[in-house]
Amino acid sequence: MFIDSAKIEVRAGSGGKGCKSLYRDKYQRQGKADGGDGGKGADIIFRADHNLLTLLDFQHHRHFFGSHGGHGSSNHKKGKAAEDVIVRVPMGTIIQDSATGAILRDLSEDGQEVIIAKGGKGGIGNWHRKEATPGEPGEQRTVVLDLKLLADVGVVGFPNAGKSTLITAISNARPKIAPYPFTTMGPVLGVVNATHRQFVIADLPGLIEGASEGRGLGVKFLKHIERTKVLIHIVDMAGLEGRDPLDDYRKINLEIKNYSKEVYKKPQIICANKMDVTGALENLQRFKKSVKKPVFPVSALEKTNLKELIDAVAKKI
Repeated sequence: MFIDSAKIEVRAGSGGKGCKSLYRDKYQRQGKADGGDGGKGADIIFRADHNLLTLLDFQHHRHFFGSHGGHGSSNHKKGKAAEDVIVRVPMGTIIQDSATGAILRDLSEDGQEVIIAKGGKGGIGNWHRKEATPGEPGEQRTVVLDLKLLADVGVVGFPNAGKSTLITAISNARPKIAPYPFTTMGPVLGVVNATHRQFVIADLPGLIEGASEGRGLGVKFLKHIERTKVLIHIVDMAGLEGRDPLDDYRKINLEIKNYSKEVYKKPQIICANKMDVTGALENLQRFKKSVKKPVFPVSALEKTNLKELIDAVAKKI
């Protein structure tokens, strides 16, 4: 299951108490302050991990609490600092404070980390010739995790346009393929080997008219194309679903524009799919008369003309 958002609570550990102690021997009848300091509480640290692809783990584990620091003791012994809590999240996770809405960090690189809740400082022991103090409480906050996939290329188009078939044909991804709409229920990543480079491609659930306003599955996953460099706009040139290819092309672009003008401005590679079907060639000729942009006719099913498409995408990246 692909989960790309979660709300969790974090609480860092409190600092240990400073110790109030007096050392006495036959030479120190009045007593000498020797109480040690308390140890620091555990920080809650979020770290990006390239081995994770979803926030599924946070569906059932929503609370992360740090341990408290150890208390100080006599003879200047300092309390033990608590071990920090490392919370691993997928690359591309945005961490947002639930109360203020502020973005705390965008963890877009493997190994990148941020302290979300700081552990409290340990209290001061009386060996400082001051009164011993309790440790400071650790920070506590509720955060929202929002995952946006890191892919070079995003594939957009209507349901059943052949996105999953194309991804399977050109990459190592193996999304579910079936002859009905919304077979793809979540983003699928794959690696494509072009002539001179590799790139990561994302297969997204099909968009429908009104997706930018919440219809269908697409709106939930449109955010995943925000980080892409290039879009492959795949069009069912055979019109097997009873739709007009030119109308499909315009509607999808309108939905993308309504969602985000920045995404709409991204370079697009137009892929005319299902050219092996009768009637696709006539539709392609009509399509080219209206859309004055390069069009790459392919058959994802029969794997024809895919190299030209891949090289064009790699060059655009």
